[in-house]
Amino acid sequence: MHSNLRGALLSLAAFGFYATHDVVVKLLGADYTAFQIIFFSGLMGFPLVTVMLMGDRRDATLIPRHPWWTALRSVSAVVTGVMGFFAFSKLPLAQCYAIFFAMPLLITLMAIPMLGEKVGLRRGIAVMVGLLGVIIVLRPGSGDGFSLGHLAALGAATTGSLSSIIVRKIGRDERSVVLMLYPMVLTFVATGALMPFVYQPMPVQDLALTAVMAFLG
Repeated sequence: MHSNLRGALLSLAAFGFYATHDVVVKLLGADYTAFQIIFFSGLMGFPLVTVMLMGDRRDATLIPRHPWWTALRSVSAVVTGVMGFFAFSKLPLAQCYAIFFAMPLLITLMAIPMLGEKVGLRRGIAVMVGLLGVIIVLRPGSGDGFSLGHLAALGAATTGSLSSIIVRKIGRDERSVVLMLYPMVLTFVATGALMPFVYQPMPVQDLALTAVMAFLG
């Protein structure tokens, strides 16, 4: 198969997985808090990480080479997950996606101070136009108002962009399993600590949906 066609098909499949994942978040968000959904999807994801660890034959430890950047990325990943899931539970999916489209623009801006990249005039204008489009979607001053869901979506876009920039900064030095494991563990511990306060009993079918999320995520 031609490489371009294969790449296009893989991209289409990836978008399909992401969309399915977000639909499941929206579905579960009607009955459970974002903390509980993230906790169980993270719990279901540990077997996948275990398989990755078993398959990694490199002679290396799980100690990060950039501990402070890894810690910041882990925190940003937790915040992104909580705010993103909350936004999906409160806003229409189309509106969430419209706000999340600001992430490439924010990544471009963050890359200037964090990666030392230069943004030319045309790219700068494109970023400003894109951010203006996000503002139009939010419709400040409209009758619908600016809700916590909108704020959460903007926050998730910002911390998600920060997480992506950090991966770009340290990705060549860190093992991929390290980049995945630390945010997952912190997410599990942080949301697990809240379970006594937010837990709602989940039937088997809903637990199965969290497993689907773990696989697709």
